[in-house]
Amino acid sequence: MIRVGVIGTGAMGQNHVRIYSEMEDVELAGISDVDKNRVEAMAAQFKTKAFTDYKEMFAEELDAVSVVVPTKLHKQVVLDALEAGLHVLVEKPIADTVENADMMIEAAKEAGKVLMVGHIERFNPAVIRLKEIIDSGILGKIVSISTRRVGPYNPRIRDVGVILDIGVHDIDVISYLYDKKIKGVYAIAGADIHSFEDHASIILRMDKNFAGVVETNWLTPHKVRQLTAIGIKGVAYLDYIDQTVELHDNGWIRKAKVEPSEPLKNELTYFIDCIKTGKEPKPCGEDGKHALEVAMAAIRSYEEERLIELGK
Repeated sequence: MIRVGVIGTGAMGQNHVRIYSEMEDVELAGISDVDKNRVEAMAAQFKTKAFTDYKEMFAEELDAVSVVVPTKLHKQVVLDALEAGLHVLVEKPIADTVENADMMIEAAKEAGKVLMVGHIERFNPAVIRLKEIIDSGILGKIVSISTRRVGPYNPRIRDVGVILDIGVHDIDVISYLYDKKIKGVYAIAGADIHSFEDHASIILRMDKNFAGVVETNWLTPHKVRQLTAIGIKGVAYLDYIDQTVELHDNGWIRKAKVEPSEPLKNELTYFIDCIKTGKEPKPCGEDGKHALEVAMAAIRSYEEERLIELGK
């Protein structure tokens, strides 16, 4: 049995708690949150122990924790968990600054512990299937991947703008599907209703002939989560929500076979497997850092109104 704890029991943290409590090879040994009433109510519901100080929870002989707290708190909580000898899954984005991400990555290496970043869309069955399709060559060389991740504002998000909150999902997915690092970013964005940017159009450049486009906002009254991958032999249309992939070429329109499942459950199952086997997780800390670097570059790009080159 792997003994796990969850730090942060807000909307996303509650899902971590629920899924860990259902896993056969995992014991949910404790949950922590600064909201005493909430964490105690959840602990009673899921038959585990409640803590308002996550460091006290570390005494429960844990093997691992999920860190599901506001982004600005990621660094300190993750460093404390690694120092306590725990494996860590931290929600995306990995940190609030690239420097803090570097500290977390280095600490995990020194501790010899798993540091996995919760880029949940990599565990969406539709994304997994599309990656297999792209790698098989059915679509030919992929030249452009574009995404739309739009919908109404979530009032619980107060510490970051739309790029770091939801745009970072597609930044990571585009890099993952291409299996390439992003080298250049140009973004147009603005904060018209909220204190941080609430809409953004981001152009990504991998190598010279490979492009990515991310459209994201908190202004659209209905939620859309879609991706289009254009290859020289065909086009794939993916819906993250419906978990579907449709292929179009000169002769056929085909639907790929996708077995629906809960991405977070897939992610946490994979995290536990990495702990058991000792294999390096994907997405690892470096993957999370790259997505953060690109997202931060997009913010700089729209603020400075220029192309931002990475890796120079």
